[in-house]
Amino acid sequence: MIKLTAIEKVYRTSSIETLALNRVNITINKGEFVSVMGPSGCGKSTLLNIMGLLDEPTSGQIEIDDKIIGNYADKAMAHLRNEKLGFIFQSYHLISDLSVLDNVEIPLLYRKGISGTQRRKKALEALEKVGLSSRTQHFPNQLSGGQRQRVAIARAIIGNPEIILADEPTGNLDSIMGQEIMNIMLRLNAEGTTIVMVTHDEQMANKTQRIIRFFDGRQVN
Repeated sequence: MIKLTAIEKVYRTSSIETLALNRVNITINKGEFVSVMGPSGCGKSTLLNIMGLLDEPTSGQIEIDDKIIGNYADKAMAHLRNEKLGFIFQSYHLISDLSVLDNVEIPLLYRKGISGTQRRKKALEALEKVGLSSRTQHFPNQLSGGQRQRVAIARAIIGNPEIILADEPTGNLDSIMGQEIMNIMLRLNAEGTTIVMVTHDEQMANKTQRIIRFFDGRQVN
């Protein structure tokens, strides 16, 4: 489903060059739930951004569903992200002056042929999946951290993505709320969604099917 071959990412300034990823080779199979672990600054989030087509590698090849992505135009890349991928972030990235329901609808605004009524129906279904049907008209600042993350998950799944990329999804939560979020992701995976999760939490990582470990931009297992 996702294949990275000899991926390198170099950040350059006028005086320094930083190798964030060093010839990384990873395959994520359809239906897997994979954790990516390693110390801060080892390249985990950079890896996830490249998998999610939010950043370009300096060199190497990305394949999604056996299609090489490197030659895609910006518009085709954006379409692929919107159709195939869902994103969950540690800091939620909700829009504060939009209601919960409006936040969840956002990914479908970029899809042709979906009416406002259809968007609303799908958003309500997604919120029901994460147990927030009663909070549709609330605003993000009226919710707990765990509730905000559940809104973010609903937003990620509204378009039925095949792949979810989660960057420290339990990092800002206490252990009880973190476990609730993890249970939702485990359920989504059981329903067939492929998930790649960056985490510092060994306990959470051990609930996934496979752990990929990084150190100084290199995969070490």
